[in-house]
Amino acid sequence: MFITLAKDLRSAELEPAPLPVAEDPRWARVVARDKSADGQFWYSVITTGVYCRPSCPSRRANPANVQLHGSLQAARATGFRPCRRCNPEGPTLEAGNAAMVAEACRRIERSTEEPSLADLAAAAGRSAGYFHRVFKAVTGLTPKDYAAAHRAARVRQGLEDGASVTSAIYDAGFNSSGRFYEKSTGMLGMTPTRYRAGGLDEEIRFAVGETSLGTILVASSRKGVAAILFGADPDALVRDLQDRFPRARLIGGDSFYEALVARVIGFVEAPALGLDLPLDVRGTAFQQRVWQALQDIPAGGTVSYAEIARRIGAPKSTRAIAAACAANAHAVAIPCHRVIRKDGALSGYAWGAERKRALLEREAADTRSSAPAHRPSKA
Repeated sequence: MFITLAKDLRSAELEPAPLPVAEDPRWARVVARDKSADGQFWYSVITTGVYCRPSCPSRRANPANVQLHGSLQAARATGFRPCRRCNPEGPTLEAGNAAMVAEACRRIERSTEEPSLADLAAAAGRSAGYFHRVFKAVTGLTPKDYAAAHRAARVRQGLEDGASVTSAIYDAGFNSSGRFYEKSTGMLGMTPTRYRAGGLDEEIRFAVGETSLGTILVASSRKGVAAILFGADPDALVRDLQDRFPRARLIGGDSFYEALVARVIGFVEAPALGLDLPLDVRGTAFQQRVWQALQDIPAGGTVSYAEIARRIGAPKSTRAIAAACAANAHAVAIPCHRVIRKDGALSGYAWGAERKRALLEREAADTRSSAPAHRPSKA
């Protein structure tokens, strides 16, 4: 008996007393409503008789009235009820929204005609305004933009599979050929008939030049500049261009076109000159929104991937933003080099981190030199 008592006393001395809730590191995660903590622990509130997940949006409780639990079973054992706002027994609000948007996307894809926002929201059991906000936050696109992008993809697939232009138009859900032809060039980058032929006979003019940052290739379609590529090997750049436009006829630039290339080279060497060129931008609806946001970043400035995501109304799409930057084929004209990591690190760049650093340094230097000098006021 005495031996057992001695062991119990020693155990009591060795086991540290639990921290007060306010000093427990988990409480800081509750205060921050940290979604990454969901599923790791739960907490209950004595005064309200509920238990919650860490990210619960309810009003913050007094830590003196809170208990922290390492498992859902421990939270249930309090005899309290699950919170109705954060639903600790079910999926997180974020997961529920993602599932709701995924189902809405499948509904859009199955529909022969574009479903209205009201119909999509009703099917999800949400208000139109809430559904619209959540859909855009999850996908980076509005439901209307998603439907348009899906229809464009169906048209492209139909044309590539050999369907007639008319069949591809109506199979994609367009009510009339007139509505389609209004948008066809923007969707396909060329006429539907030419796209059906795989871009056959599309003319791409190009020229190669040299900059202090290496070789540069500039290529244009009838619509505008279709690519600006950096590299170390002129032949490799031409092969890259051929891979991007496999069915087009590549035509070496004449003296007139080489003058355009000289403008691009001049901008690389001295960004203060500016660069205003018509662009032939080909990408998904989401990519084009990202690229437009990049063009709004002033020379000499930088923003984070997260900031671009916020600006286009898709704050949770940081990785997709980075992928869109990597897919950019218009070096310097669409300035993806001005996007950096949140901590200020340069991150990746399709044409090399050293070129990215050099471009940013040149733009920053131009900005400083063009700033008006400070003049002391006269006494």
